[in-house]
Amino acid sequence: MNKRVDRRELLKFLAASPLLTSYSAFAQEAEEVLGERLMDPSEVINVFEMEAVARKNIPPAHLGYLNTGVDSDNTLRANRDGFTRFQIKPRRLVDVSRTDTRVNILGTEASSPIFLCPVGSQGAYHPEAELGTARAAAAKGHHMVLSTQSSTAVEAVAEAKGAPIWHQLYPTDRWEYTVAMLKRAESAGCTAVCLTIDLPGGRNTETLSIMMREDDRTCSNCHTGQAKPMFEGLDMRGVGLNNPALTWDVIGRMKDVTSMNVIIKGVEVGADAALAVQYGADGIWVSNHGGRATETERGTIECLPEIVAAVNGRVPVIVDSGFRRGTDIYKALALGASAIGVGRPYCWGLGAFGQAGVERVLDLLNRELLITMRGSGTPTIASIGSDYVHDAGYRVPRGKLGRELL
Repeated sequence: MNKRVDRRELLKFLAASPLLTSYSAFAQEAEEVLGERLMDPSEVINVFEMEAVARKNIPPAHLGYLNTGVDSDNTLRANRDGFTRFQIKPRRLVDVSRTDTRVNILGTEASSPIFLCPVGSQGAYHPEAELGTARAAAAKGHHMVLSTQSSTAVEAVAEAKGAPIWHQLYPTDRWEYTVAMLKRAESAGCTAVCLTIDLPGGRNTETLSIMMREDDRTCSNCHTGQAKPMFEGLDMRGVGLNNPALTWDVIGRMKDVTSMNVIIKGVEVGADAALAVQYGADGIWVSNHGGRATETERGTIECLPEIVAAVNGRVPVIVDSGFRRGTDIYKALALGASAIGVGRPYCWGLGAFGQAGVERVLDLLNRELLITMRGSGTPTIASIGSDYVHDAGYRVPRGKLGRELL
């Protein structure tokens, strides 16, 4: 038996030990074999474990596409580190025997403020692809936004969801294609379009490139000549996915050709949020594309307060990027977000167990959110306000506590 196999057998032994996996020295490496131990979604206790299972199932290049940031992945890290700047201020002796997490955003009702973000090419993670995601969202009463780059046609996803979805739009650099996709999404029953504006100049996804080196498959066998379903009937030769010439007047142009609500996705500063509202946007989506647009080194949770202030209640504000815990979601709600998008976590669930994995991720996040709501004295989404969060003004370093010190 070679050293690599010997080491893996040792890690399996460590992973099976409830004591040794608590040591920080072993925990990260033991996670490599966690996916071989957790065989049922009900055994998974948080989204980080779900990622470990997904790593076992998803090919390296596909996992690289999902997990990559840009440049040195500093904004990817900032999306997590930014949460340490904000601390929850719980209130006590409040009747929290009945809780309510329902929301209504632009006429879309959902059982939870946790929305499923648009993530492209979900067929790369599981054969069920976006249909598995849509069925999970329907089963749990969550809202879903579908990517332009979806592996599955918008009509089929809308049917699987059984309720209106929203469409995320990469506009291309041909206006007639923009109009065609808007009309198709609206015909499929979409009630809002989320225009992505954060990729006018491409991106440098080095982690993806590194992980592609670990994949021994030939990418061209699957990808060459295949167009995404949303581009059916459109000649995409020489067409750019984004348009670097777009300005704020695109909002009015879109509203002239569709009755869907127009949400601007990729806003990171208050001044842009104010401009979007001025030009007629129906909603603002705070996002840095999950740390895979510009390497700003600023988490979206840190961007949120100034954007909420600039919008001043005129339209709903949605935020995504880096949300992994119910406490993360609670902090965003306290800072003024109307809804919170998650992307990678549910895709890990999809890659791990298909629809059942997506459902488990939603259950875990909702459970954590409800625990935080009850523990903070806020039984409803409407009761969560700015009094329940403290802004330290800087990121607080995380020390080693709890299981890390055992």
